[in-house]
Amino acid sequence: MAPQPPITEIDQLKDRPAVAALQAASLVESAKFDRDELTIFVNRADIRGACEILRENPATKYNFLADITCVDVFPSEPRFEVIYNLLSHSRKERLRLIAKVPGGDPSIESLMGLWPSANFFEREVFDLFGVRFVGHPNLRRIMMPEDWEGHPLRKDYPVEGYR
Repeated sequence: MAPQPPITEIDQLKDRPAVAALQAASLVESAKFDRDELTIFVNRADIRGACEILRENPATKYNFLADITCVDVFPSEPRFEVIYNLLSHSRKERLRLIAKVPGGDPSIESLMGLWPSANFFEREVFDLFGVRFVGHPNLRRIMMPEDWEGHPLRKDYPVEGYR
């Protein structure tokens, strides 16, 4: 059976609890439902508020932060997409939340106060992509040596490193 075309119209997705909850707070920039996966784009300034709503709202109950990762879309701007994968155990649903972050100011608010599991995920993204998580209590390298120059998963990072 051929896959259905993606749904990108907000009006067609407002019956989904996560979209409805964030749209009520005017936090949805765009959304997409494709291959049984829901993705919601929010402004980077609203990431904490969006996650608080998704965690606390009885209709959503996304109680678990499964992962944080990043994509460097260099040379496009905004350069980075910080991706949060959330899980609602009670509803057995997953959600991908994406915030776009500019290359000139690669920073976004930390979610450690909401989910302690954000600690190492945020450190990994900082170490490999250079995105700073504002408010993180211990934002330092986790994989590369402390004296390592640059962030190796950035697309403009030299293949053989800086010499």
